[in-house]
Amino acid sequence: MAKVTRDDVARLAGTSTAVVSYVINNGPRPVAPATRERVLAAIKELGYRPDRVAQAMASRRTDLIGLIIPDARQPFFGEMAHAVEQAASERGKMVLVGNTDYVAEREVHYLRAFLGMRVSGLILVSHALNDQAAAEIDAWDARVVLLHERPEAIDDVAVVTDDLGGAQLAVRHLLEHGYEYVACMGGTAETPAVGDPVSDHVEGWRRAMEEAGRPTEGRLFEAPYNRYDAYRIALELLAGPRRPPAIFCSTDDQAIGVLRAARELRIDVPGELAVAGFDDIKEAALTDPPLTTIASDRSAMARAAVDLVLDDGLRVAGSRRERLKTFPSRLVVRRSCGCE
Repeated sequence: MAKVTRDDVARLAGTSTAVVSYVINNGPRPVAPATRERVLAAIKELGYRPDRVAQAMASRRTDLIGLIIPDARQPFFGEMAHAVEQAASERGKMVLVGNTDYVAEREVHYLRAFLGMRVSGLILVSHALNDQAAAEIDAWDARVVLLHERPEAIDDVAVVTDDLGGAQLAVRHLLEHGYEYVACMGGTAETPAVGDPVSDHVEGWRRAMEEAGRPTEGRLFEAPYNRYDAYRIALELLAGPRRPPAIFCSTDDQAIGVLRAARELRIDVPGELAVAGFDDIKEAALTDPPLTTIASDRSAMARAAVDLVLDDGLRVAGSRRERLKTFPSRLVVRRSCGCE
């Protein structure tokens, strides 16, 4: 059977091939509703399938959005990637995902690969964007939106959560329960001091403690963001003489590790230890006890990032504040903090 072409569709619909193109690509020129219906009916009758490769070569853009994340195995990033994919699908785009595993060289690798494929835009969740990666973005003059994090090395548009304010909400809530103080499980020595959510979580904890007149010295504990390393560190902390009455964890994954360690050591939560996290991953409602945490609207953030990365006016001049879209954080109260 001969391949159906755009000319065939145009003949059946009684239009030009240009009009067929406008219908398929949803522009750049408008098409009258009746004409659009004829074109769509002809496409369906003939079984026409557009040649996406040819379209990409002609427009120098594909229907792809690149998404670079640290680690899709971590629930937060997995849920964020899923939200981006859904938002992209609503705009008729597909998503390519690359995992950096927190390695700068892998981030540069995916930047080069995705930008070389002429993606329509790039959404970047960068742990610590370095100068080489920033140079790659500038060299391609790409449409880039930073999501969740905003490294100092690049000044592109960013979609973030109010991480500092959210952390303060969680710590204030724990202190309102009457705990003598709240310890903090932060990041590691490699965690960037600026532009990283965990750094803001630690700063929010510090400010809430200082507001309440509670010292922070010796009450911040380093841990990777995942539950497995957090569990190992929590076992040592909770079994030792410095066991705190309450812990604010910079991620829910860390908090899940703390809850597991507490159960293994037969420490009652929240009777002997209160725990709060940050992210409100789906598992947070299913832990034992259910985890008090800080939530943001990931679906809305993903949709905003996709809309921004597909916007022709993305790279307009503007101040850093104008190029930052911040979504509010909210406290989700469950039993791990002591609430019933």
